[in-house]
Amino acid sequence: MHNPLYRIFRDFKAVFERDPAARTPLGVLEVILLYSGFHAVLFYRFAHVLHVLRIPFIPRLISQIARFLTGVEIHPGAKIGPGFFIDHGMGVVIGETTEIGENVTIYQGVTLGGTGKDRGKRHPTLGHNVVVGVGAKVLGNIKIGDHVKIGGGSVVVHSVPDHCTVVGVPAEIVRIDGKNLDAIDLDHGDLPDPVKELKNRIRHLQKEVEQLEAYHKGARNAQRSTDNEEKNG
Repeated sequence: MHNPLYRIFRDFKAVFERDPAARTPLGVLEVILLYSGFHAVLFYRFAHVLHVLRIPFIPRLISQIARFLTGVEIHPGAKIGPGFFIDHGMGVVIGETTEIGENVTIYQGVTLGGTGKDRGKRHPTLGHNVVVGVGAKVLGNIKIGDHVKIGGGSVVVHSVPDHCTVVGVPAEIVRIDGKNLDAIDLDHGDLPDPVKELKNRIRHLQKEVEQLEAYHKGARNAQRSTDNEEKNG
């Protein structure tokens, strides 16, 4: 179990590892003063400690102040591992029973939300080294495996195994890597296009149907010619 200061250090370090814009001579100052995603995580870390200590009201108040200042709402009850990075964090919502592993990256407009009115675990669990693209929604008590990449705008309502890429509404698995990844893959825009792939398959099937129709038409014409020759013969 990592202490809060270690987690904050890892969160701070993650900014420089995953955001090229932070790698400037004034990068440290910029991150401390200007990065709303990092600010939101700092607010959350403090509020979460108070939540664990069962201090009432104050943790939620801190989360709402953070929401007002950063545009990111993280419930203090969520469990988030070190190395968490929110890039351009506006519009991010992370629910109360969400669990997030180490070195996870999410982009603006992401919702890690619940479904239904049941009590208990109702928000998703994300593994290590997950990337959640712009505007994606991960909903319900589902598990997202390690090294999973979720395409921008996807809506994920079912669990996803390790080393997969999912896209679409509802999201479907379109790529299974199967290899261990040593680095975090942030290229969440370079994803397969399932609609394009479906169109290509339909064109291929249509071509096969046309070929079959031509074959059967030729066979019928040949049979007619044979029948006519037998009658005339």
